[in-house]
Amino acid sequence: MRTRTAASGQLYGVGVGPGDPSLLTVAAAGLIGSADVVAYHRAAHKDSVALSIARDYLPDNVIREELIYPVTTGTADHPGGYHALLAEFYDECAERLAAHLTAGRSVVVLAEGDPLFFGSFMYVHDLLKPRFPVEVVPGVTSMAAATAAVGTGLCRHEDTLTVLPGTLPVRDLADRLSATDAAVIMKLGRTFPNVLEAVRQAGLLDRAWYVERASSDRQRVKPITEVDPTTVPYMSMIVITGRDLRADAAGRATTPTQSEDSAPSARPTGRTGTVHVLGLGPGPDDWVTPETERILGQVRHVLGYRPYVERVVPREGLTRHYSANTVEVDRGVAALDLARGGDDVAVVSGGDPGVFAMASAVLEAQQTAGAEDPSYKAIEVRVHPGVTAAHAASARVGAPLGGDHALVSLSDRLKPWEVIEQRLRSLAAADMAIAIYNPRSVTRPGGLARAREVLLDATDGDRVVVIGRRIGKADETVSVTTLRDFDPETVDMGCLVIVGSSTTTVTGSGAVWTPRFQS
Repeated sequence: MRTRTAASGQLYGVGVGPGDPSLLTVAAAGLIGSADVVAYHRAAHKDSVALSIARDYLPDNVIREELIYPVTTGTADHPGGYHALLAEFYDECAERLAAHLTAGRSVVVLAEGDPLFFGSFMYVHDLLKPRFPVEVVPGVTSMAAATAAVGTGLCRHEDTLTVLPGTLPVRDLADRLSATDAAVIMKLGRTFPNVLEAVRQAGLLDRAWYVERASSDRQRVKPITEVDPTTVPYMSMIVITGRDLRADAAGRATTPTQSEDSAPSARPTGRTGTVHVLGLGPGPDDWVTPETERILGQVRHVLGYRPYVERVVPREGLTRHYSANTVEVDRGVAALDLARGGDDVAVVSGGDPGVFAMASAVLEAQQTAGAEDPSYKAIEVRVHPGVTAAHAASARVGAPLGGDHALVSLSDRLKPWEVIEQRLRSLAAADMAIAIYNPRSVTRPGGLARAREVLLDATDGDRVVVIGRRIGKADETVSVTTLRDFDPETVDMGCLVIVGSSTTTVTGSGAVWTPRFQS
């Protein structure tokens, strides 16, 4: 790393605001007016917006450095592609500015909005900071100006705001929109059709506003559905406001009206919905059954642990609800409440919902809630099968569960370890293959080692062991060993472990199978 020299000039990254020159800060105006060099980025075919904002503050004798982008879209005729070409460009920008700084000149780099918020200054900043003194002067962001233009509160109380680039793929953008309360989408222009589709899939068209050239004399604000995609410039964005809940200081909602999306359970439909409990399988989309896909295309709500809910494709009219992995019964009650309000609801699990998953939790919630309020008992709960993790892992190596077998969870959150150990010993005595779920976690690091010792004590070390990690996903791995050589430290919650019976065999080709017959 090169050291800074006392004789070097000072580099300033100066935010000039979103467009209206009157939004430029006093600090920014003073630095621009006293600079030896003013630098600014621009496209080859366009004037610099940052320069147009700051023009009246420039001293007459200032040196101007135009930093002209070689490309402004995501494609480039360069061996390394678009990003490699831009990296070379920023290297060149940094060296041009370094020459001025080495000569002792003060250099102001103008940045639209804020210098460190999706700004080009960030890249020369990173390159020059190790060599020269740098100061960043924040500016009013285009996001703040766009929100002011819409004129509606963006976030309230514990709302989450997400800022997203419009260059994301439609599915990714829709997923992130579905998981937040409010959002701002930047980098539009030619990306607008994809952004519009993502907003539609996330069911947010009614809360999405298009803002063009915020705070400038060419500002336009309109609902996203009224925008002509062919007229959208890069200097525009989408503002998706939080749900319109007027609330007092204590956070009590006092709004007289709510949209269907914000209060579905309160809609007087005259019917009771159905709760569908679905299994998405352990991994790839093509392991999801056609029945499950059909139901997901019809329900109004999907509830579940975040990684499972995120596998459900967003669409208009669907609200996705995330919750933690240890509140299964609460999740079941929430689903039943939505169904009582007249909506059909899906509760999703990985694998099969009836195997250590949400089916029993929803039925438990219905029984508990129904004891106090009989209306819960009238709600229809339908459980739909999915591919189990155990049988997916078994299929990857052959058929180690081809004979009698048992599925056991090592989690002692809902049952004591003594029960787990007793069942393992009984299964070993019965000479059954065992598929082990929830084998080892950060909070339960020792359970699998204890289970191995129990099985070694009850059987022998030659039993075949299969470890399937992230089965069905792109990075899946499968390994085969013996109980004696098996190392529990190599296992995490992404694994499923199968311990074979005395008749489980590994063939010469590496397949593992357990015969259907037993003497």
